[in-house]
Amino acid sequence: MHENLGEPITVDDMARTAMFSKFHFTRRFQEITGVSPRRFLSALRLAEAKRLLLATSLSVTEISIQVGYSSVGTFSSRFKSSVGLAPTEFRRSGGFMQQLPRCGRRPGMPGPATVIRGRIWPSSLVNDDPIFVGMFPGHIPEGVPAAYTIVERPGPFVLRNVPQGVWCLLALSAAPDRPADGEPPFVGVYGPITVRNGTIAKPADVRLRPMRITDPPVLMAPLDTRFSQLTETAS
Repeated sequence: MHENLGEPITVDDMARTAMFSKFHFTRRFQEITGVSPRRFLSALRLAEAKRLLLATSLSVTEISIQVGYSSVGTFSSRFKSSVGLAPTEFRRSGGFMQQLPRCGRRPGMPGPATVIRGRIWPSSLVNDDPIFVGMFPGHIPEGVPAAYTIVERPGPFVLRNVPQGVWCLLALSAAPDRPADGEPPFVGVYGPITVRNGTIAKPADVRLRPMRITDPPVLMAPLDTRFSQLTETAS
C-alpha cells in the first residue's frame, strides 16, 4: 500500500500479493489493524496527503492525483471530514488546529453522557510532550472525537460527557513543533469501550508505545498545545 498509494489497488490485488484468499486476507488484516484493507488504504492516502501539503509546494490538485483521487472535490471533502481542516487550511496552519470542533453528546444521541477515567502509562522511551486523549467511533482517529482531553504528562485522565455508544480510545503524545519527518509519535489504544445508560465503565488504562506500521494513521489534525491551555475539556 505504501509503495502504490496512487494506483487503483483492489482488495483482490492485496490478497494476491499476500498469497491469501480474499476472505482470509480481509479477516486477518482487520484482526491485526482494526480496520478493513480498503479503509486502511484510504487512511494512508490521506496521511500521505497531509505530509505532502506540509513538505512540498505541490498544489492541492497535484496532491490529490498523487494519492489516488481522480476528483479534487472528492479529495478535499474527504480530507476535511477526516482531518478537520480543508487542505489549504491545513497547509496554512502548519498541520495543527488551534481549537478542536465542539464534541461530546449531540442532539439526538440516546441517554445521558458518562465519565471515563483511566491512566496513561509511559513508554520507557516517551518524552515529556503533552498527551491528547480522545474517543473515536473506530480505530482510525479522524473527524471530531466524541470526547477528548489533553494532559501534561502520563498519569490519570478524565473524559467527561462521553455519549452512549461503542468507542475506541486513542492516546497520542507528540510535540507541536516536531518535524513531520521526525520520530514516530507515541500512541496508546484501548477499546472498544461500550457506554450504556446506567453502567459504569471500568478504568481505561493505556500504555504508550511507538506507532507501528500496522497502526492506522492519525488523520485528525492535532491541537496545537502552544496556543491551548492544558485542561480537561468537557462540552
